[in-house]
Order: sequence, then C-alpha cells, then structure tokens
Amino acid sequence: MDKRLSSIMWTLVAVLIVFLLLIYVGGNVMGVERLQTGENPVLRFVFVIIGLLLTFLVYYLTRDNDAWQVGTREVVWMAIGAALYAVFSWLFNGTVFVVPSLSQVSLRPAIAIPMFFGYAFGPVVGFFSGAVGNMFGDALTGFGLSPQWSIGNGLVGFIAGMAMLFKDKKKSMNIILLVSGVLGLVAIALFFLNRNQSNMLFYDVPAGIFGDATISMFAGISLVVGFVLVLIVRFAFGGNLDIATAVTWSMLGNIVGIGFAAISDIWINGFSPAAAIVGEFLPAAGPNLIFAAILVPLLVVAYDAVQRQSGR
Repeated sequence: MDKRLSSIMWTLVAVLIVFLLLIYVGGNVMGVERLQTGENPVLRFVFVIIGLLLTFLVYYLTRDNDAWQVGTREVVWMAIGAALYAVFSWLFNGTVFVVPSLSQVSLRPAIAIPMFFGYAFGPVVGFFSGAVGNMFGDALTGFGLSPQWSIGNGLVGFIAGMAMLFKDKKKSMNIILLVSGVLGLVAIALFFLNRNQSNMLFYDVPAGIFGDATISMFAGISLVVGFVLVLIVRFAFGGNLDIATAVTWSMLGNIVGIGFAAISDIWINGFSPAAAIVGEFLPAAGPNLIFAAILVPLLVVAYDAVQRQSGR
C-alpha cells in the first residue's frame, strides 16, 4: 500500500478509535457520565463515518498533491494542536460565555487553533487537531460527548488546510469568498424567516421565561459581522497572502464544518432544518467567524516571526 495512503487511513482510523474508546469504553463500560452521549449514539457515529469518508474522498481526488504528506513532523503537530484545542475549549466551553441558542453553544475563541494548524501544517493536521481536540475538550467540560460535532470541528481545520491544494491563492480566495457569501446569505435569510425560533437555554424565572425566548439578534447576524471582518482582513492584508488566505479558507471551513454538525442534528435530535440552522448553526458559526477574523491573522504573524527567527 502507498505510504501516503496508509498514513491518511491510519490517521482517520485513529480518530475513530479515540472516539470509540472515549464513548463505549469510558462512557458505557466504565460508566463515566461525562463520556456518554445523548440519544441515538449509533446515528451519531453514522455521521462520524460520513465525515471521515468525506475527508478521505477529498484526499483520494487530490492524492498527488504534497499537502497530504504525513510524517513525524505532522504527527507531532497533530498532538500539539489537539492538546491546545482541548485545553482552551475546556476553558471557554460554557465556563465563560454562553451564546443564546437552541442547544449548548458557547463562545469559543479556541476555534482559531484547528484553523491555523490546518492552514500551516496541512488538512490532515487540521482535521485531527479539530476533531480529537474538540472531543477531549468536551470530555473535560463534562456536558457529554457529541462525536458528530467533533467531526464538524475537524472539518473546520481540514478545509482551512485545503488552501495548500491550490497554487493560485488569489483565485482560490475569490471563489471561497463567493461561495461563503452565498451560504451565509441563505443562513441569514432563514434566520429572518424564523424569528420565532426558541432559545431553549435561556431562563428568566422572574420574567416568566422558561426556554421560550427567541434567538437573539446578535446570534442571528453574527455570521454577517464575521463575514465583513473577513472581507476587511482579506483586502487590508492583500499584500500578505498568508494572512488573507488563512482567514478566507478558515471562513469556509467554519461554515461547512459547523454546518455539517448542525444539519446532522436534524436526524439525531429531530430538529427541523430551520431549527438546526437558526438555532444551532448561526449561534455557533457566527462567533467562530468573528474569532477567526481576529485571531487567525495573529497566529499566522506569530508563526511567520518564529520561522524567520529560526532561519526557515
């Protein structure tokens, strides 16, 4: 078997094994409550498999590209990225700020970690950092595990790393901006068409509100705010292709990855399509995009500075 093919396959299998060990061994066999899933665990893993197959399909169609090189260096970055994302996700996931939403959604500036690791070290590193890091972060937080959402976080880093597949960075950025803009407009339109979507996590007993308040305007339009910030970064740093490309591809990764996770809950949790998009996707993807526009450029600049100092 081709060495590159075997490396990709073993990486994806490793992600699946980590998920299975945490949930079926830690959660079911050992009975650790924080390592258990909610309802429909089998269906959750169906979407895990779908996510893994999608990443493999992208690899297979572009397998001759050097972006798929996985060696000792990449393995080390996978471990570092996953560890950093797990720790910072734990610090922010529900312990600092919670975004009004249909389910558990919190402000997660740490999302910039798999985005950066994907862009800097390749899609495989980004996928592993996002997926495994999110899984361990959720385990540390103790809200229970949602493996399909961890795969969604993996796709965020994976797609950010797909920038390596394109030689013409400027052309790829223009296409990504167009695609992301169209997807964002569809999501925002759904928000304004479904303003009565309930926020099941908001309770104000004195005011007689018991999870029936609507999704906030901030949550609804945050994706637009993030998109505008990405445009500003794209054109303000037009002379620095690394910053502009990293932020632009991270935006698409955020939209597709979080969208994949939210849409999976249509079947797993029985949400309507509008509820999944308005109640979960927008409150999660919007703030993520704002953090991406602010933090990813800082990480790219810091990494470039380290590279220059080390003479690489």
